[in-house]
Amino acid sequence: MNALLRPVNIGSLCLSNRIAMAPVTRARVGSDGVPTALTAQYYRQRASAGLIITEATNVSPMSSAFENAPGLYHSDQAAGWREVASAVHEAGGKLFVQLWHSGRVSSYSLLDGAAPLSPSGINEDLGLLQVYGALRNGYYTRIAASPSRAMDVQEIYQAIEEFRTAARNAVLAGIDGVEIHAANGYLPQQFLSSHVNRRGDEFGGSLENRARFLRLVIEAVLKELSAQQIGVRLSPFALYNNAIDGDTHRTYTYVAQMLNEYGVGYVHAADTNAWGGIKDMPQILDIVRPNFHGMLVANGGLTFEDAEKLIASGRADVVAFGRQYIANPDLVMRVAQGGPFNEPDPSTFYGGDHVGYTDYPSLS
Repeated sequence: MNALLRPVNIGSLCLSNRIAMAPVTRARVGSDGVPTALTAQYYRQRASAGLIITEATNVSPMSSAFENAPGLYHSDQAAGWREVASAVHEAGGKLFVQLWHSGRVSSYSLLDGAAPLSPSGINEDLGLLQVYGALRNGYYTRIAASPSRAMDVQEIYQAIEEFRTAARNAVLAGIDGVEIHAANGYLPQQFLSSHVNRRGDEFGGSLENRARFLRLVIEAVLKELSAQQIGVRLSPFALYNNAIDGDTHRTYTYVAQMLNEYGVGYVHAADTNAWGGIKDMPQILDIVRPNFHGMLVANGGLTFEDAEKLIASGRADVVAFGRQYIANPDLVMRVAQGGPFNEPDPSTFYGGDHVGYTDYPSLS
């Protein structure tokens, strides 16, 4: 696995290897969204990754697809993330926080009775939206999505400003950079989607208008961070949360070119459909690689052998692993020596305490 273990730079940030920790929602903070000492321990254990990309982190109280996910929209949350960043840096790691607005993928029960926000209030597909909550008995389970309402223009600009505020809080927390979550059917991808976005104003209709929300989010975050401190996650063919597009190749060619123009540090190409056995990574890379000339991070359904080939061929620069990192805090060492690898326990993926979170054994 020589290619995976080579160092690489994102701007001035040197990554010790090309194995990234993918964003993996764990839902283990409280209702206040403040990361805890246990959160810091979890990420510190995994600091040998070339880059840690944190779990999806809410930029707003109106963003909540998973109960007990962290936030980064007020000072207490920033203070919690400061402890996480310090722990990772003390262990020699690098950390980007993933900024998340779930948009229509939510529930009244997670938003204090408010309706979820969306580009156009499209609600005929609520059964396809993935929303999760914690039950009183301690179990964590999927719950019903609630009908969303269309955002007015003022609310759109407010959401854009919320991304900027979260980016500013990331800087205050000492985090190395941010990843804008424009994948998995969440709010930026909802605006990109010709299916979900049926607006008739400057944020809908043409491809340029549908991409305006993501463009303005990037420009807002650029007021707080350099371009090289920004990553953007895309999942062009994702069926997850149903933010599908009528012309995927055209839409994401445009998006990749736009991100290239801004010079963002990396694009995180996520093959979300690989979770269900449909592998789209080759066609995702066919779209992104020719049109984006910065670092390309690949993620989704990849074996270590797949990852080695992608990097050795130049098709990707870094490969991110999720479930493997849940179960193997010292994944880089295990890859370097060819295993053995712990198996993850799906029953402890979401919610709970240290069990299935910080108690997976390391080789040492």
